[in-house]
Amino acid sequence: WCYNGAVRLVQLRDELDGELTLTWKAFLLRPYPKQRSIEKFREYTQSWLRPAAQAGGGRFRPWVSDDLPPSHSVPPQIAVKAAARQGGFDRFHLAVMYAYFWDNRNVSDPSVLIDIAKACELDPIAFSVSLQDESLVQLVFDEHNEAVNAGITGVPTVVAPGGFQIPGAQDLSFYRHLVQKLR
Repeated sequence: WCYNGAVRLVQLRDELDGELTLTWKAFLLRPYPKQRSIEKFREYTQSWLRPAAQAGGGRFRPWVSDDLPPSHSVPPQIAVKAAARQGGFDRFHLAVMYAYFWDNRNVSDPSVLIDIAKACELDPIAFSVSLQDESLVQLVFDEHNEAVNAGITGVPTVVAPGGFQIPGAQDLSFYRHLVQKLR
C-alpha cells in the first residue's frame, strides 16, 4: 500500500507544479533483521495482488525471484536518506519500491541498493559511504519513533497540516480533494 500511496502523492505533487510539498519520513515495518523462508515469503506476497488491483498505483507481482526476501526495512530506509543527500530522493524512492515489489529484489542487500543508486545516476561511492553513516541510521530510527509516538501504526500515513492523519493508500481523487480543502 505504501507504494500505491507514494505513486499517487508524487503524481499529485507533479500535477500541482510546486503547490504541494511532500516531506517523506521513515517508518519501519520490520525494524529488526529476521530471515524468512522463501516459500512462506512467496505465499505472503500473494497479498500484493490486492494493491496491484488498484488503479493509479505502483506495479506489483508476487515474489518469483530465487533471491532471499529482505530481512528488514532499515537498509532501504537508510538508502533513501543516502540518495536524498545527493539530491536523488525522488528518483531513488520510487525506484527502490519498484525493485522490491516488481523486480523482486532483496532491498535489504547493500549491493542491490547500490545497483539501484547507480541506475538512478547517483554517485555509487558516496552512496556506499552514506549507507554506513550512523547519523542516517539515527535519523531513520528518530523518524520512526516520532511516528510511533504520534500514534502512527503503518504506511502509508499522510499527516496533513495540523497533525491530521490519513492512514492507508487513498485514491488520487481523495488526495486532490484533501489539497483543495486545505488551500
